Amino acid sequence: MKIVILDGYTTNPGDLSWDWLSAYGDVTVYDRTPQEKIAERTRDAEIVVTNKTPLGKTEIDQMLNLRFVALLSTGYNVVDGAYLRQKGIPVSNIPAYSTGAVAQLVFAFLTAFTNRVALHSEAVHAGEWSRCPDFCFWKAPLAELAGKTLGIIGFGGIGQKVADIAAAFDMHVLAVSGHETDQSARKNFQWTTLEDLAAQSDFITLHCPLNEKTENLVDAAFLARCKPTAYLINTARGPVVDAAALADALNEGRLAGAGLDVLTTEPPAGDNPLLHAKNCLITPHIAWAGYETRARLMSILQENFAAFAEGTPIHVVN
Repeated sequence: MKIVILDGYTTNPGDLSWDWLSAYGDVTVYDRTPQEKIAERTRDAEIVVTNKTPLGKTEIDQMLNLRFVALLSTGYNVVDGAYLRQKGIPVSNIPAYSTGAVAQLVFAFLTAFTNRVALHSEAVHAGEWSRCPDFCFWKAPLAELAGKTLGIIGFGGIGQKVADIAAAFDMHVLAVSGHETDQSARKNFQWTTLEDLAAQSDFITLHCPLNEKTENLVDAAFLARCKPTAYLINTARGPVVDAAALADALNEGRLAGAGLDVLTTEPPAGDNPLLHAKNCLITPHIAWAGYETRARLMSILQENFAAFAEGTPIHVVN
């Protein structure tokens, strides 16, 4: 089989190995593939592997021998799964590989806002502690997470992991989900409405999928319900948040801060209003990027290849 990886660099910049793929056929790995090169590179491929390189109907129709699409991600909106299903071509994703890593980044954002580690370290290195007449000082208000309310929008595997960690910090948890399950064993947990979650939460973290119901879910109306002391965390999908509305809320002091690992367009254009918004921490979509997390992704990709080769594809999303 001819196997083409369209954008392998972010998954494996050199610290992992693609060598195992040679057991399945002739492999070509591209670090990146611009839109205009997709047809040329995949015309004869039987298996196409993609992370963020889009495969729409136009691209798919030019793949003469395509039998299987393997994703390097959990999300699958980058491919036209419905059209591939019509053609009898399965699409397999990588489920549940980054749960712990994403939850870890959520709390990195939370503690960045409550402990201000970077701000105070920079002050110390600038000589401010050396010049201080007291044994300590702080440049911004500090706060405990204990007793604060964390609102979780989307309560799948990642949302539940975040709730577990919040419980260890003695936080109260409010959650909204399309499917409410029995969470009676959880301490300080309550299902609620989106409106009440916005109004009551000290921190709001997004873990919902991107679809027609969640696009721009966090809009001007949602933000107007939030406390001006609240913080928004988004490690889900960029388009779940209306970027302009969030930037306005931050700049006008109607929201205390935001921690974002995802944006609507990645990389962002220079005129993205969030790049210049007040109290807005932005990381370059790295929640999934730890070595252990990517190694786990690779092991699930191997499982997907093995299952397809045996005629019983797994983790099929179309």
